[in-house]
Amino acid sequence: MKKGLNILIVGFALFSMFFGAGNLIFPPYLGISSGSEWISSFTGFVIGDVGLALLIMVIMAKHNGSLSEVTMKMGKKFSVILGIVIITCLGPLLAIPRTAATTFEVGVQGIFPNANPIVSSIIFFAITLMLTIKPSKVIDIVGEFLTPALLICLIILITKGIMSPIGEFTASRITDVFSTGLAQGYQTMDALASLMFAAIIMESISKKGYTDKKQVIKMTFYSGIVATIGLVLVYAGLAYIGAHSASVYDTNIPQTQLIISITASLLGEGGKVVLGLIVALACLTTSIGLTSASANFYEKLFKGKFSYSRIVVIICVFSAFVSNFGVSTIIKFSAPILELIYPMSIVLVVMNAFDNKIKKKSTYAGAVYTTLVISIFNLMNQNGYIVSFLKYLPLNSIGFNWILPAIIGGVVGSMMKVRSV
Repeated sequence: MKKGLNILIVGFALFSMFFGAGNLIFPPYLGISSGSEWISSFTGFVIGDVGLALLIMVIMAKHNGSLSEVTMKMGKKFSVILGIVIITCLGPLLAIPRTAATTFEVGVQGIFPNANPIVSSIIFFAITLMLTIKPSKVIDIVGEFLTPALLICLIILITKGIMSPIGEFTASRITDVFSTGLAQGYQTMDALASLMFAAIIMESISKKGYTDKKQVIKMTFYSGIVATIGLVLVYAGLAYIGAHSASVYDTNIPQTQLIISITASLLGEGGKVVLGLIVALACLTTSIGLTSASANFYEKLFKGKFSYSRIVVIICVFSAFVSNFGVSTIIKFSAPILELIYPMSIVLVVMNAFDNKIKKKSTYAGAVYTTLVISIFNLMNQNGYIVSFLKYLPLNSIGFNWILPAIIGGVVGSMMKVRSV
């Protein structure tokens, strides 16, 4: 009984940490884009988002949730640099400030149009600080209190949308429905976040008395399943109400405006409050998870010279400052950085699932550096410097054109004569 309750609490916490504002916005837009074929796009989205994130979470669990243990296969210097880049980008530089900025722009301003963004960010990070300062309590606070509140708000919105749809299904407005959903799920970058969340999830499980490694891995997997089920149900509900809105809204509508309009249509003026609570809770739980994970990483990086609590304070103060640049500016700055580190991080983690078979550092190096080169070319394409050969690579249309080059790079690397891992 106690074990089941612990799995539920940790699973709920993991659900909330993954369910940020982006996860709220993507599914309804997929719904209006795919119309009557929404199930196909939703399936692709789930695989690209939750499926990939759960896979990486389990692989990380087998490596004690340690990012450095995974990245060390590329050497100590690479491990430290990549770890700092990932944690800093997903932490105080980009992702954490974006949670506060999104809360203000999508949630707070809808209820209080004249609200001050500085005051909003101070309140947001004061709450984050208060709920994150004690690392042992993070998962319990999120899992026991914040997640149920978030789920209640989501259930209200989704139930109303199912019972009283605001429109009707239309034919799909996109051709590759499944592929589009898969690409959108991949672009949530939840797989990258799972690199950070694995450590705090495993630490929470250990502090509940589960110390055997196999037991911790099993508990992490079961908690991941709970989170996955919750996310799949919520995504399905949001995609469904989006699909039923396809006859009302055009695909040119901004994604944030779509969820605001749907909520207002379903729930009237009270919808502003419900949406505000959903966004605030979704962003707050993500902020708590990312802040705790970042502080844990930096504490180990500095070998205890800076305490966890002091680092949490620094992160919150710095993130509050950055958040006032606004969502658009933060996304514009973060997109190219994440475009570079996301694919090679996935390659490196997935290869660690076969570390008993891969004996050479050069195999990891060949795959990861090849992936980095393809990511650089992709970034050049997005900025107008056309690299034409990319369009001939398999899976290019859905953002996975790095997979085949990574495999080839790994094979070539394995043929090189260097010392084993």
